[in-house]
Amino acid sequence: MSQAWKVRRFMAGVSNSLSLKHGLSLWCPSSGSLDRAPLQPWSVGFRSFRRSYVAASSAFANENREFVIVGGGNAAGYAARTFVEHGMADGRLCIVSKEAHAPYERPALTKAYLFPLDKKPARLPGFHTCVGSGGERQTPDWYKEKGIEMLYEDPVTGIDIEKQTLTTHSGKLLKYGSLIIATGCTASRFPEKIGGNLPGVHYIRDVADADSLISSLEKAKKVVVVGGGYIGMEVAAAAVGWKLDTTVIFPEDHLLQRLFTPSLAQRYEKLYQDNGVKFMKGASIKTLEAGSDGRVSAVKLGDGSIVEADTVVIGIGAKPAVSPFEAVGLNTSVGGIQVDGQFRTSVPGIFAIGDVAAFPLKMYDRIARVEHVDHARRSAQHCIKALLSAQTHTYDYLPYFYSRVFEYEGSPRKVWWQFFGDNVGEAVEVGNFDPKIATFWVDSGKLKGVLVESGSPEEFQLLPKLARSQPPIDKARLQNASSVEEALEIAGSSMVMES
Repeated sequence: MSQAWKVRRFMAGVSNSLSLKHGLSLWCPSSGSLDRAPLQPWSVGFRSFRRSYVAASSAFANENREFVIVGGGNAAGYAARTFVEHGMADGRLCIVSKEAHAPYERPALTKAYLFPLDKKPARLPGFHTCVGSGGERQTPDWYKEKGIEMLYEDPVTGIDIEKQTLTTHSGKLLKYGSLIIATGCTASRFPEKIGGNLPGVHYIRDVADADSLISSLEKAKKVVVVGGGYIGMEVAAAAVGWKLDTTVIFPEDHLLQRLFTPSLAQRYEKLYQDNGVKFMKGASIKTLEAGSDGRVSAVKLGDGSIVEADTVVIGIGAKPAVSPFEAVGLNTSVGGIQVDGQFRTSVPGIFAIGDVAAFPLKMYDRIARVEHVDHARRSAQHCIKALLSAQTHTYDYLPYFYSRVFEYEGSPRKVWWQFFGDNVGEAVEVGNFDPKIATFWVDSGKLKGVLVESGSPEEFQLLPKLARSQPPIDKARLQNASSVEEALEIAGSSMVMES
């Protein structure tokens, strides 16, 4: 088997996930919908939950912690806020993170964070959790004020389930009463032997990654983005703001193949091409070539052709960061740590939330792992409420994805779309993308999913209601709608009639 074929197969495999940046994707086995894996019997039995408390000290003078969150991402931040709301944080909660920063809203890293300085880029503390949902900005001082112990740049390296202890990289030993795993994902990488670790090759999962990329963009002339998912689209749009020669390479037939229809993708591809972005579709990568200075200088494709590049961004998906928690119980189908509808693992007192959790997607009767900021927020809140209160209802998540591109100052057209539901059945497209377009997925006479570009706030608020109610709908009426507004009115009236 040739090296080029191995790499192409690797790229195609990871592209089976909806490559949402920072965790922006719904991971699923290869299929025609967002996640069509049938509901599997639990691979582990969920035992009755018994919380084992340990003595807490407001000064944290000993190794005991009543609650420990492992992970410094958005899910950890929202979990912390929920502990505070229940009066259970002060002197009781410890967050252990590998990052140097307090939890922040990760989607900014491939959007506004990458804008040039003259286009008002986002910077911390501007997007700390929980500003993305309109909540209080949780800066490092916020955690201090709330009595939450923060261990920065000290990732967990080991766990003893029987003793309920964690070991960190620095050698700390922490005894926990309840443990919440919120470790998120790590970026899928190209192998070192084909140039995946060359200077000038970038992956984006945290602020340090984004800072490194900005340093390259400041000197770059030719940028290659590998991957046609969310990261690829958002990074390419940001590169346009730097006025750089930008090429996007991916193995699929069109952009965002897991969600976009060919017709919808064609419209977005034209928008990018109008902004000077070039596409190389259906392409495999053989190697990333180094120049005389040791930095990446070109991308060599499977067919032998060369694309010059002084900066390469790899956006080919992510993997759940389960180490060192494999013993807690993993899901072999969708990856991640298996949990129930309350985010309990098979081990009493241990929970998993956010990107790393494989949970029952109740609405569609299957197991899923969702890499999205909305799920990070909601799963954290649901888990902690279940842990601290009498809440017993099952998490009922509605798949939701969005992207915002070309939003930098001076852009001739800012683009924002939202999708809710499931992309199954036949797709009905309404509108001309100038500036508005909508796509409705209809299966067995019912509306299953809907995407709207450039909608009004009222229209965007309608989308989750439509996707959750799945009303019977007249497909012919949708197809004959003269505008997005008329199509949404038809869909809305179908929902009212159904209720």
